[in-house]
Amino acid sequence: MQSQVIIMAGRSGFDPAEIDIFQRRLTRLIFFVLIAFGVLFVRLWFLQVIHGSNYRTQSESNRIHLRDLVPFRGLLYDRNDELLVDNRPLFILGVVPDELGDPDSLMTRLERLIEIDQESARKMIRRAQKRNPFQPVHIKKGLTRDELAKVETNMFGMPGVVMEVKPRRHYLYGGFAFHLIGYLGEIGREQLTSKEYTQNRLGDLVGKFGVERKWQKQLNGTRGGQQVEVDAYGRRLRVLFQRDAEPGSDVCLTIDKGLQMLAEKELEDKAGAIVAMNPMSGEILAMASSPTFDPNDFVRGMDRKGWESLVSDLRFPLQNRATTGQYPPGSLFKIVVALAGLEEGIIDPQEKITCTGRHYFQGRTYRDWKEGGHGSVDLHKAIVESCDVYFYMMGQRIGIDTIARYARLLGLGSETGLRLGSEKPGLIPDREWKLNHWHVPWQEGETLSVSVGQSFTLVTPLQMARFISALFNGGILFRPQETRLVGKGKENAVFRFRPDIMGRWNVSEEHVELIKRAMIGVVNEPRGTGKAARTDIIQVAGKTGTAQVIALPEGKEPIEEEEVPYKFRDHSWFVAVAPAERPELALSIVIEHGGGGGGTAAPIAKRIIEGYFRQRPQDNGA
Repeated sequence: MQSQVIIMAGRSGFDPAEIDIFQRRLTRLIFFVLIAFGVLFVRLWFLQVIHGSNYRTQSESNRIHLRDLVPFRGLLYDRNDELLVDNRPLFILGVVPDELGDPDSLMTRLERLIEIDQESARKMIRRAQKRNPFQPVHIKKGLTRDELAKVETNMFGMPGVVMEVKPRRHYLYGGFAFHLIGYLGEIGREQLTSKEYTQNRLGDLVGKFGVERKWQKQLNGTRGGQQVEVDAYGRRLRVLFQRDAEPGSDVCLTIDKGLQMLAEKELEDKAGAIVAMNPMSGEILAMASSPTFDPNDFVRGMDRKGWESLVSDLRFPLQNRATTGQYPPGSLFKIVVALAGLEEGIIDPQEKITCTGRHYFQGRTYRDWKEGGHGSVDLHKAIVESCDVYFYMMGQRIGIDTIARYARLLGLGSETGLRLGSEKPGLIPDREWKLNHWHVPWQEGETLSVSVGQSFTLVTPLQMARFISALFNGGILFRPQETRLVGKGKENAVFRFRPDIMGRWNVSEEHVELIKRAMIGVVNEPRGTGKAARTDIIQVAGKTGTAQVIALPEGKEPIEEEEVPYKFRDHSWFVAVAPAERPELALSIVIEHGGGGGGTAAPIAKRIIEGYFRQRPQDNGA
């Protein structure tokens, strides 16, 4: 071949010396290529044969877990920065279905360590294996610290087991202000599609009612996450990436913890509601409804049987009686009739009528609450002693449509504007309403019943708190509010309380002063029906009310209250303002089936007012 190359080189004109140099270089190149391939072969052999099993285990067993970091929910405080609701750690035992060897063996091992529902856990694992085998399945929540220690100690031999720590809502005082604060429940599938819940996932607990629901987005915070590398045994090797969760904003409420506790104590073993309000701003200082419920039971988890038992409870503990309880106002409504008559020039405050204890109209007898009557009565005495006969006569003169018009002007018969979920409007009847709803004309005798707060008339305790506030603050109808501040610190507030005026009374100040003096007399005069609310520490103005649950049949004489079955007994009302000359506190109290307002609700008002003004802490402001 060499001779052929030389002959060809000779023919082509190449120098044989140059050909020789080229051949040596080619030989070296081939040699280096062979060495390189040899090195690669040896390296591959080393990786595949010597360490192959090790790398195979790593490739099959090392996984990247995406771990959810749930934000801490914002805290709730009262108006004086007293903590009401916080968060506690919740320990959760989970398993990753894709990393389990033998689920039955794992369940048996876990059951030796802690109490666990094997059947339920297996069902959850089987479902997850079909849907999302890489996400942990929570098979037990709320592990104790002892259970946590047992599982953590034995995790090396239980591949696929993971422990998670998430925040759990904790209501420090159980059912305290439950109907205002609200509660949490598991998010529904329809909520997951809403823009309001973009930071939530299936299984999250979200606000279902009250403040927890109203400020859900702000309280919730922003989720974080981790990319975590784990080995075949589920051991955490390293965090590849982490985005911290941002806690939710705190909420400072307008309620006063001490006053709320006073109100709730007064409602123990009773059904009813108490609303306390700052009459000069609309801030709710207390809102108590009884019976109540401990929202921690929702957080701990409630099964279907427990929920059905709760909603079927005939005491209705979930109902906020302050906003949705609709009751006849009884004699509280006499204030409305008095203002309507004064404004229309129908009532002369100096005019006196004679009350014999009965009023006869169209062949029917309308009784006064006081057997034997009140004698000679003018407007002041009629309010102080709550004379029914006086208001039967005045209501008859005024007429139902005029009474209804003034009642609505004064804020009754419509929602107060509290933005806290469901609220009932109550009912102020007139001729048109009855014709539309009952398809029969109004009867004049019904006007007499309305004049003393009976018949179709309905109000809520919150409405009456706002009504009595407006009477003493110059006729301003404030929107009731329960929140002072929302934010991560006062300097970063996203919401600050500001009084919100919804309307004003167009009523003569002279006429209002007549009513206010009479309400002071209700509490402070010897024959006042609310004298049980009198206190030496402050001047109180108030009005009693007794609302019939059922009417006494015509011709039948009244019977002793103890002889009446509980469910047919009258509701007890009392509204109050203190101090009367410089209002700081407005109260509305209703006790279901409590009997007379002066005997049941008025003493409650006295204890609450005395407790509040004696123990009131310095107001911090928002």
